[in-house]
Amino acid sequence: MGINAFTKTGNTVTFTASGTAPTPVQVTNTTLGGNQYRIINAGSTVVFLGYGTSAANATSASANVTSSGAAFPLLPGTDEILTFVPNAYFTGTSIANAVVYITPGDGV
Repeated sequence: MGINAFTKTGNTVTFTASGTAPTPVQVTNTTLGGNQYRIINAGSTVVFLGYGTSAANATSASANVTSSGAAFPLLPGTDEILTFVPNAYFTGTSIANAVVYITPGDGV
């Protein structure tokens, strides 16, 4: 079984992380059960990515992690393919503005 390149399966969404999490964006997938996302932190600071099955869950999970927390830290310049729930909501916080791009898809 070979490794498949990442295939886009929906529209790319974006938000700008800052000290206060912006309104969460939902990333919808055109395939049933699709749950992989290519996530790019185009900023120059760590983004604490909040995600969940609802906008409220994403917001509560986006707090900066100091000792323990639900956020997923994205290093500056990160380009990752990660697995979350299908059609997830995303937002994030950061010490400075950082643009984040998220594209649903499948593969590595």
